[in-house]
Amino acid sequence: MGHGHTYAAKIPEADGRIRYTPEEEAIWTLLFARQMEILPGRGCQEYLDALAAVGLPPDHIPQCQDLTERLQDFTGVTIVPVPALISNERFFELLAQGSFPCATFIRTRDELEYLEEPDVFHEVFGHVPLLSDRRFADFARAYGQAGLSCRTPAEQDILARLYWFTIEFGLIRTASGIRTYGAGVISSIGETVYATESPAPIRCPFDALKTLRTPYRIDVFQSQYFVLESFDELFRVAQSDIIGLVRKAQSLGDLPAPAPVAPSSTGSSIRQETLHERPQ
Repeated sequence: MGHGHTYAAKIPEADGRIRYTPEEEAIWTLLFARQMEILPGRGCQEYLDALAAVGLPPDHIPQCQDLTERLQDFTGVTIVPVPALISNERFFELLAQGSFPCATFIRTRDELEYLEEPDVFHEVFGHVPLLSDRRFADFARAYGQAGLSCRTPAEQDILARLYWFTIEFGLIRTASGIRTYGAGVISSIGETVYATESPAPIRCPFDALKTLRTPYRIDVFQSQYFVLESFDELFRVAQSDIIGLVRKAQSLGDLPAPAPVAPSSTGSSIRQETLHERPQ
């Protein structure tokens, strides 16, 4: 587990750019290198292709404005640095507008393996590449729009499960086997291997209603994953009545929560998606 370090946001200077220290750049370089070593055969090809297309630098932390510029050629998603607390409503609003909120701090060396808050490595390495895929970007936008339609915090909590089991911890079936695309997995050296290879977790075919009825925990490796057959499934969900599914899930009630299988001691940054607001 982490050592409870208190992180503060890195504030952009007048030119909109953040000045990172040599140590912070070195931590990015280390995290990038070790993920690239384990992703072949575990990360899905769509992610790997998107990573190459977006051109994330291996040796320094990219700036949000540069990432936005790169995404303009694909989906037009903008990457917005998050300076402080972000409410559920602001999170949903940004996604609905075709933007993505991005933490600006990076973890310290004593918390390389586990971080409760999402840092810039999780946000950029985990999330940004697939925001260049139109199906994925449309799904994120539709999720944000559904969030703005929630009438109660309870509906927001149920909706968050859809994000958790897809954008954060989603798997996909390929001709070569199970691969991951979720940011919470793909930015984690421990869960990348666990999610794709361990016999311990349950891997279910993706079903949007079932994800909305499935509780999750943030402090352990996931005991259940949902597996897409294609990103086209996310596009179809984006075209559906998501908030209607949320209300149907609420009326049906939760499914039994799978038993936890392993502490997330070798994980990466994990976002508490039932409450999008978090300190930066």
